[in-house]
Amino acid sequence: MDRKMTVEVGGSQFTATLEDNEAVDALVQMMEENPVTIQMSDYAGFEKVGSLGASLPTSNSQTTTQAGDIVLYQGNQIVIFYGSNSWSYTRLGRIDDLTGWESALGNGDVTVTFSLEE
Repeated sequence: MDRKMTVEVGGSQFTATLEDNEAVDALVQMMEENPVTIQMSDYAGFEKVGSLGASLPTSNSQTTTQAGDIVLYQGNQIVIFYGSNSWSYTRLGRIDDLTGWESALGNGDVTVTFSLEE
């Protein structure tokens, strides 16, 4: 069964399908206690990145990301993409429907809340 989470950006909500790995298991445990809210900064015009405040297990592999991908960088930073990049990441999930995704992320810093879908 696919695990889902809700990604809230500036009042817009999106559903993401989660990967099956140890990093996601640890993130789900965090979200079971409380939604995870991260202050995210724009980086290079294709992604938002923010510190998780904790380290998760990594299973990094060279990845070319697409808009809507959610990945773990260096074990303690969440990166959400509205463009594409190639780097070594641990995949966490992917936004199911990208309608309004790029405009919700906007320009500059955003606050993003990750929570388990009920």
